[in-house]
Amino acid sequence: MEADSKSRGGVRLQKFIADCGLASRRRAEAMIAAGRVRVNGETVSRQGVRIDPERDRVEVDGSRLRVASKPKTTILLHKPLGYLCSMDDPRKRPLVKDLYRELPGRLFPVGRLDYNTSGLLLCTDDGELANLLMHPRYKFEKEYLVTVNGRFGPAELAALCRGVELADGPARPLSASMVSSSARRSRLKLVIGEGRNRQVRRMLEALGFKVVELQRTRYAFLTLKGVPRGKWRKLESGEIDRLRRMALHD
Repeated sequence: MEADSKSRGGVRLQKFIADCGLASRRRAEAMIAAGRVRVNGETVSRQGVRIDPERDRVEVDGSRLRVASKPKTTILLHKPLGYLCSMDDPRKRPLVKDLYRELPGRLFPVGRLDYNTSGLLLCTDDGELANLLMHPRYKFEKEYLVTVNGRFGPAELAALCRGVELADGPARPLSASMVSSSARRSRLKLVIGEGRNRQVRRMLEALGFKVVELQRTRYAFLTLKGVPRGKWRKLESGEIDRLRRMALHD
């Protein structure tokens, strides 16, 4: 491709898309693979293409991208139940972006919380930060408060901590502890370092328990303190720097 041959010292296409604040780098790679990205009028579907941001014209879904000159924004959102972590939905269900509509720019969720999961969700227009937070190498701790049907006792807790077999491989929490237990319902606190799809629910289902309530209460050192359900706050620069250091000093 012409842009690739002329700008091998430039930036990777997926990084440029992320820097423009359109999506995380991982999501940008998916856009490229789906044929949604054009460089100088030519569709690009392979990874690793480099472009010169000063010379090459990059379009996603027909709209030209330019590196955002405004400061990046990252928020901590207390997601309620019944909201999707998608930027659009054909069924017109509520989206998390509806909760911060007043913010300028295009903030996207860092990872996902299920429709029926509430709690702490980071949203940003900083593609580079999102890439760090979602990269499987760094394993940022995520803490959940889980309610299941039935009595979840010491034997079940021990089995969970030993690990369970899921369709995509073995999984176990970094830590798990009981909050309460009764014949009807039990609550436990669980910390994971991975970000596999519906991982907490699937681990409990593997032990025969149905999750009836799931809330993410912590992401790394960040908590929901002072943020009511459905509300958000901007992360301070020191908090963002600390997240970056946690990843880069891994």
